[in-house]
Amino acid sequence: MQMNEEKKGAVTVLRPEGPLLEAEADAFRQKLLRTRVATMGRFVLDASALAYADSKGLETLVEVQEELARAGQSLKLCGLNETLREVLDLTELSPRFEYYDDAGSAVRSFV
Repeated sequence: MQMNEEKKGAVTVLRPEGPLLEAEADAFRQKLLRTRVATMGRFVLDASALAYADSKGLETLVEVQEELARAGQSLKLCGLNETLREVLDLTELSPRFEYYDDAGSAVRSFV
């Protein structure tokens, strides 16, 4: 999985491309947690190019959210496609995350 990274002021936007599968889940998790430390939690996950996530991928998103929650932060997601949003709804994981339509809205939420 390719991970694009863009700075928007003091906020980093991470944009993974492709599916979030078990094979990439640990590397994905580590990237998010390293970004959390480097940005003091000021980052957004732009899921607009994330095709789908398998069960390990969903578990990874939850683990990262739990890590952020322990620090009083939240995983901010934007650009979710209908399939991924539906999976989060069906698995009752949706309430764990903050959602935004686009990266700009998510970045502005830090202000």
